[in-house]
Amino acid sequence: MDWSRDGADWPNRAASRFLKVGGLNWHVQTMGEGPAIVLAHGTGAATHSFRDLMPLLARDFTVVAADLPGHGFTGAPASYRMNLPDMATAYADLLGTLGVAPALAVGHSAGAAILARMVLDRRIAPAALVALNGALLPIPGMSGQIFSGVAKLLAMVPAVPWFFSWHAGDPTTVARTIGGTGSTLDAAGLKYYGRLLGDQTHVGNVLAMMANWDLEPLQRDLPSLPTQLVLVAADGDKAVPLKVSQKVQALVPSARIIVQKGYGHLSHEEAPAETAALILDVARTVGVVGEQV
Repeated sequence: MDWSRDGADWPNRAASRFLKVGGLNWHVQTMGEGPAIVLAHGTGAATHSFRDLMPLLARDFTVVAADLPGHGFTGAPASYRMNLPDMATAYADLLGTLGVAPALAVGHSAGAAILARMVLDRRIAPAALVALNGALLPIPGMSGQIFSGVAKLLAMVPAVPWFFSWHAGDPTTVARTIGGTGSTLDAAGLKYYGRLLGDQTHVGNVLAMMANWDLEPLQRDLPSLPTQLVLVAADGDKAVPLKVSQKVQALVPSARIIVQKGYGHLSHEEAPAETAALILDVARTVGVVGEQV
């Protein structure tokens, strides 16, 4: 992704900046005032995923979001470091350089796993972790093994990212891909995903992440999560179904589930105002902000 070309109309561009931390050139967006909230997007996405949510949260918080390593406009480490522990460490190092100690952490899909790992490793200590359709558990059984093996194979073949990006950037394919998650996005949302999925480097890094992703250690450690866990789950999510959040709650009995009805995996993009209100309510519940007068 080229900022001078692909970033010309990037959402919330005025909030963007670049800085080098840990050998990576990071794309970071910051806006608002108040207690700090850190956001982490999911696999294959970028800060555009929070394009409508960030300004709403910025009314009450200082909101920080970055393109994760290898995603969007942030540089990529070596492919073998596109794993959960290393990506969590890298994001924690970025926040440390920024001087951000988040009072609240909000992650979508795999971004929730990254934030959970950061909390478990005592790199951040938010009052609550909000998982938006959080992908916190490994794919069970043989399906998970096959998925991992195929991802590793695809990541090893140099021509694969080019082939995927060439096809995936097609508007019809993008709409079908998003629809497959249970979500419906407007034309702007589809455009940004098309831009990402049509970029060979971005796709190659996503494949590397998928090939190196292992959630079994996180599943083992989740019961010792030292902060309040709130699981926001959309009932129409076809990528990370509601039953996944229910299984996480069985591991972490103190966790709370909030169901968003009528949306899919990208519910925070489909319903940013509703999602922002849920996050603000969590912040009030754990004392990050005061109650409305």
